[in-house]
Amino acid sequence: MKRALICGVSGQDGAYLAKLLLEKGYEVYGGSRDAQMSSFTNLKRLGIDKQVKLLSISINDFRSVLQTILKVRPDELYNLAGQSSVSLSFEQPVETLESISVGTLNLLEAIRFSNLPIRFYNAGSSECFGDTGSMAADEMTPFRPRSPYGVAKAAAFWQVANYREAYRLHASTGILFNHESPLRPERFVTQKIVAAACRIAKGSPEKLVLGNIDIARDWGWAPDYVMAMWLMLQQEQADDYVIATGETNKLRDFIQVVFDSVGLNWKEHVYSDQSLFRPTDIIEGHADSAKARLHLGWRASHNMEDVVRMMVQEKVKALKEQSVKVIL
Repeated sequence: MKRALICGVSGQDGAYLAKLLLEKGYEVYGGSRDAQMSSFTNLKRLGIDKQVKLLSISINDFRSVLQTILKVRPDELYNLAGQSSVSLSFEQPVETLESISVGTLNLLEAIRFSNLPIRFYNAGSSECFGDTGSMAADEMTPFRPRSPYGVAKAAAFWQVANYREAYRLHASTGILFNHESPLRPERFVTQKIVAAACRIAKGSPEKLVLGNIDIARDWGWAPDYVMAMWLMLQQEQADDYVIATGETNKLRDFIQVVFDSVGLNWKEHVYSDQSLFRPTDIIEGHADSAKARLHLGWRASHNMEDVVRMMVQEKVKALKEQSVKVIL
């Protein structure tokens, strides 16, 4: 039985990855900063909280990282931890840089120090590329990040590449474009839109206020993307891969599909407020994941419309369950 350690198991990707690995017969350890206090809501929603062995680990603390690795002795280590919000990174740039870049460095150095044959996955981000215009970014596209989050992810990417080259670690980075699911918290704009639309459809008089709705992104389905993570660590040679659907849509198109799904005209309920615009932003995000298709045999099985439909269905179901509980 293979053993995997997932740092950041409580998040969207961590929960879906844990579910995938359990289905593949892994013994799964899930790391969180405070496992005793964390609710692990996403693991509970997927019905796997009792199957994952939960433990506390602070990836900003080298001693904590090394002790955990020597205790668990994983075959595979997935680094999905760290501050995960682009918007929040403008407000907390230091915490963002430390949790992502220093955390990644601690994991790499602990693997090297342990001398264990651990295969390492690092969660990269399309935010590293910055604004490439209409050009589809691939693994050779230069990084020009436009947020503290993107800067931190770029630093972590090069740390992984350096340790792979210098110390022959089996260390890979997945440069993931936007990927969503019902497990997204509402601080992410996609879930914010879905939740508001569903509430409005049930009679809420609220208006949905957003920032720049003319940005364009490549949106995929999170469970598809964790499969790509796993596939990377099954390769004989470690490498970096862009993971995306290859389809780009404007946020206003995402909004329209969401509101159409609940029978509403979005223009009657949504407006843009310039005060919510980010200091710097990526106007368009386009991706070329041909390398992943060729070497991993991976391709996205859901597009933006599919993602919206599944997120809306899950939110409508959740609101109905809440209504029943209130009545009871």
